[in-house]
Amino acid sequence: MTLMTRLFGASAALALSAGAALADPAIIFDLGGKFDKSFNESAFNGAQRWADETGGSFAEVELQSDAQREQALRRFAEAGNNPIVMAGFAFATALEEVAADYPDTKFVIIDMVVDQPNVRSIVFSEEQGSYLVGMLAAMASDSQTVGFIGGMDIPLIRNFACGYAQGVKAVNPDATVITNMTGTTPAAWNDPVKGSELTLAQISQGADVVYAAAGGTGVGVLQTAADKDILSIGVDSNQNYLHPGEVLTSMLKRVDNAVYDAFTAGDMVETGFNVMGLANGGVGFALDENNAELITPEMLAAVEVASAGIIDGSITVHNYNSDESCPVHQF
Repeated sequence: MTLMTRLFGASAALALSAGAALADPAIIFDLGGKFDKSFNESAFNGAQRWADETGGSFAEVELQSDAQREQALRRFAEAGNNPIVMAGFAFATALEEVAADYPDTKFVIIDMVVDQPNVRSIVFSEEQGSYLVGMLAAMASDSQTVGFIGGMDIPLIRNFACGYAQGVKAVNPDATVITNMTGTTPAAWNDPVKGSELTLAQISQGADVVYAAAGGTGVGVLQTAADKDILSIGVDSNQNYLHPGEVLTSMLKRVDNAVYDAFTAGDMVETGFNVMGLANGGVGFALDENNAELITPEMLAAVEVASAGIIDGSITVHNYNSDESCPVHQF
């Protein structure tokens, strides 16, 4: 039986769906909602996969404003949910406050590190997966100009862009990479109209492949790319199905696996710092019936060689977050 509860904040109410069992896990989706076809939806898919396989139930909430983060965390902790998973870096400040007050509750934060004894911090090597799709973009491009459209302009998204540029340049040192960010506030994650406008601007500059790492904003990027008959690259979830034959690939960031693993471990989830990259299946690229005709055997072979090189250390992909710089691209 699912119980519906309301969390009332200063600006909006949160719809909270909580399972009857005291120790049910919980997940809090970031702004943009659990059906953003990207990051949040990947997190939801992991939670739902766990529920389908185990018959278990989980509590969930979709935030409507930043102000609701701490309130949602405390409400779930008070209800006995364990573990509590947060989809997104923006929970860090609230979690720092809350974790210490509930030492017997395990918290899992994705895309940020919070150094508390009862917190599992999961980060991804986005630069590695982005490097691979950058290679594919360069090999698919006829104009030698490709684009990147990010969501909120933060180091996390610059790391996507930097990895992408490195992959492009590894294939074609003379290629041009155009980069735009959607904005500097959380609204940048859910603005498909702005995503469309930026895509048109990049097309006007010659881009014939555009990679979107922008949450719900990316839906507008992929739609406009398809409308203008250029290739796009999706992110986080496999977005190839949105425009079959028009999406070159999707950079998979296995947020679903992170959530599934946390829910499976339950209140025994291991705390501390955890990195998910190519070597442990944390990132990759999507190849399915929707894009198989776009990826030639030669393209696939080149990317597989690079993937093996990244895993064995013979290829180093620079992480923007290590020094807030990119060796092949200026922001």
